[in-house]
Amino acid sequence: MMNEVFGRRLSFALCLLILASTGCSGGGSGAALGSGQFGGVGPDHVPVIGGCKVFPRMDPWNTNISQYPVDPHSAQYLSNMNPSAHLHPDFGSNPTYGIPWITVPANQPFLPVTFDDPQESNPGPYPFPPNVPIESGSDRHAIVIDTGTCELYETFATTYLGPPPSNGFHAFSGATFSLGKVNPQRTDGWTSADAAGLAILPGLVKKFEADTGTITHAFRFTMSRTQAAFIHPAQHCTSGYPHGQFPYYPPMGLRVRLKSSYDISAFTGDARAIAQAMKTYGMILADNGSDWYFTGETNTSWDDNNLNQLKALPANAFEVVQTSAVVTGFC
Repeated sequence: MMNEVFGRRLSFALCLLILASTGCSGGGSGAALGSGQFGGVGPDHVPVIGGCKVFPRMDPWNTNISQYPVDPHSAQYLSNMNPSAHLHPDFGSNPTYGIPWITVPANQPFLPVTFDDPQESNPGPYPFPPNVPIESGSDRHAIVIDTGTCELYETFATTYLGPPPSNGFHAFSGATFSLGKVNPQRTDGWTSADAAGLAILPGLVKKFEADTGTITHAFRFTMSRTQAAFIHPAQHCTSGYPHGQFPYYPPMGLRVRLKSSYDISAFTGDARAIAQAMKTYGMILADNGSDWYFTGETNTSWDDNNLNQLKALPANAFEVVQTSAVVTGFC
């Protein structure tokens, strides 16, 4: 989504408190750990954070796609997805890597949020503490779960304006998602805090999940070149490559999985759990960025040596699975 900033030089805040347990706390009024006692997996294998299911079992993020048919155009798509590349975990123990998130309680005060793209954004106010953790780097995502309502709030290119009269936050775009409802939830053609119009939180690799040895959802990943189209649950695209001319450039929402035949028996620890999830739940193309980068939470307790095992996964060990029709006419 870096294209959408249009050169704006918005200031950003780093995560103010990185905790060695899991997740990142904003440390502000009512801000709570993003995991620990707040996170787990429910009896129906759905991720749970702060007592809130992160979308229902049948939501695309939580769908087991290990038996889905291979897309008939898998080879054509992959030929345009840098097939000689390897995967890269875009997170690690460095606190400036990954995307932070927090939970807040039902009594968290709401602050105003203004947007550069108000037409496609869910209007503020949002329950953001003044020191909500903001992703380092150019995208500056902020992610908050209101555990009182189980609403997810996400913004892109976020900056804190200060207390009154500056009053709250400004972002390029923002979206809210009801964690108890199935995606897609917003209007086709609308962005979110992500280029694909998707929620970001469910696609993050989270330390507390990896530590259990079983991750039960798909991951978010990026590609540098995408076509002007999307596949649900994605609802937005940011491409200058028309579908008619580039039908086998990957559309936003394209789902890939690690081939069942690929041997991951040598992988250990969190890397083994992540690789297995790539076979069972796969990855969903969510943004433009470096080829085959997949996103995890900001967490200083990640073991970089362990995660480095995943850099051995070649792009040609993946296949595109058939999920839904390609939607055109919105980019």
